[in-house]
Amino acid sequence: MKQDHVAKRYAIAVFELAKEQNSVAQISEELKVVSEVVENTNLFETFFKHPKVSAAQKKDLVKASFHGKISDTLLNTLFLLIDKKREGILFKMVEEFLKLTNEEQGIAEAKVYTAKPLTDAEKIAFEATFSKVAGKAKLTINNIVDPELIGGFKVRIGDRIYDGSVLSQLRRIERRMISGNVSR
Repeated sequence: MKQDHVAKRYAIAVFELAKEQNSVAQISEELKVVSEVVENTNLFETFFKHPKVSAAQKKDLVKASFHGKISDTLLNTLFLLIDKKREGILFKMVEEFLKLTNEEQGIAEAKVYTAKPLTDAEKIAFEATFSKVAGKAKLTINNIVDPELIGGFKVRIGDRIYDGSVLSQLRRIERRMISGNVSR
């Protein structure tokens, strides 16, 4: 939990700096790339976690991998994480930075659970309907297929859940029958 708090503080600092430099979109894309490279390259993870690898060696790897490909702001942030021995918060920091970016732009992520994959038209309909409900300018729809729902859907936007699944309705009926309240 403490690392989440630290990651959020770093994300806020980088976000504020990016806003000052009018480079929020650029830093956002660069963070996604760095995060993807680090996640998909075993060398990075092994190298960063190895106790005998010095901070200077880690910085050299970061510089060799990203110099000229990312802004100095982000490169210096990565160096700072290494200096402070906080490389482990990179992914959480990226996540928090993207949340701040989306919040600033009025964008939210919606996880839509369905029994079958959504078509593009259905995704557009969900986005149009639930962006109004959530009070956001735009929603990014992340469709998660869960055959246990049987039918219908379940939408999660932040902390709110809208459950219109057949499974949920069956469970409500079951609870009513067990409690003896079958009138509706």
